[in-house]
Amino acid sequence: MRQEDQPREALLEVALDAAKAAARHIVDARPLGPLEVTATKSSATDIVTVMDQQAERLVVERITAARPHDGFLGEEGAQVDGTSGVTWVIDPIDGTVNYLYEIPAYAVSVAARVGDEVVAGAVVNPVTGETWTAVRGQGACLDGLPIRVNVAPELAMALVATGFGYGPARRARQARVLLTVLPRVRDVRRAGAASLDLCALACGRVDAFYEQGLKAWDLAAGGLVAEEAGATVGGLRGRPAGEVMVVAAPPGLFEELAGMLGELGADETDEGEVDPT
Repeated sequence: MRQEDQPREALLEVALDAAKAAARHIVDARPLGPLEVTATKSSATDIVTVMDQQAERLVVERITAARPHDGFLGEEGAQVDGTSGVTWVIDPIDGTVNYLYEIPAYAVSVAARVGDEVVAGAVVNPVTGETWTAVRGQGACLDGLPIRVNVAPELAMALVATGFGYGPARRARQARVLLTVLPRVRDVRRAGAASLDLCALACGRVDAFYEQGLKAWDLAAGGLVAEEAGATVGGLRGRPAGEVMVVAAPPGLFEELAGMLGELGADETDEGEVDPT
């Protein structure tokens, strides 16, 4: 049996084990006093901490010990092609700024991708201990119990989660979009960790989510959890979910929200043009 043909439940077990181990590490091994910021990425506010780097190494080492032929795609630089057909997509701390400020809304996200399809994933909140899991075709769970998205409300009654980019131009554009979105929905929430937003949608804590600029590691596990809990996860104008835009909501509400965001040009690029892809 090729490794990619192994049961998806086995991949979930590996993802969950690695995510829980990293979650314990970033809480238990957090240094006393100010946390060291080791680098920035897209802007001065898009930070990397020493704990991001340690957590990613821990996840990679743990998975490699169990599955030595797999590949990796990690936010902090882990990139291995592998030979098994399975690639692990890792966000060692989703919500690093929250972690820096000790706001308890950050997560470890680990997903298994076979080809271009995410087939298993786990998201762990290290502070609350909550664990969301999903296997494609088998539903989603919170702490082992099945979860479902809310029945779609009207757009005007929807509680919508979102997030913002780090570049000033993108933030300004997102703020302009929000000025129109906010009065048309029940309210808006911004937690600062896309994986947790998607999991909140999956278990009914919000009704919908949208955000521009998500990378593969931001979306992989949380997006699968949301899908398996009954959400439609896609982009605008019939495109798939991706860095240009992610919209997630129950069927019916998804079409309303995506339509409004499309009219507002929420998928414009930093150059001010709607992405053609």
